Amino acid sequence: MKKIIYTDKAPAPIGPYNQAVLIGNTLYTSGQIALNPDTMELVLEDIETETKQVMENMKAVLSAAEMNFDNVVKTTIFIMDIGDFAQINTVYGSYFDEKSAPARETVQVACLPKGVNVEISMIAVK
Repeated sequence: MKKIIYTDKAPAPIGPYNQAVLIGNTLYTSGQIALNPDTMELVLEDIETETKQVMENMKAVLSAAEMNFDNVVKTTIFIMDIGDFAQINTVYGSYFDEKSAPARETVQVACLPKGVNVEISMIAVK
């Protein structure tokens, strides 16, 4: 049975989708961008701050499903400029234990919603 996951501690969806969907013990998240959930304003000071906001948004979504980063088994990172990879990776990596970090792909794309520089989605399992 499909359960919709929603929290006001992460940005409200800006289209016809949900923050996450739980099927059994598996959580599928929508991509998160650097929207401040309180103001719905973008946080784009620099790539590190932007990535931290994305990860904090994802943390809130995971928490709403009674999970955390230890439950994450797969992530996808979309970035505008592969030159930002090292900075994004440093921030992203600070949220995981390297020994049990999830599988991941990182893809440079031509454009992301609202002109952001990074978007991250995850799959997590209880």
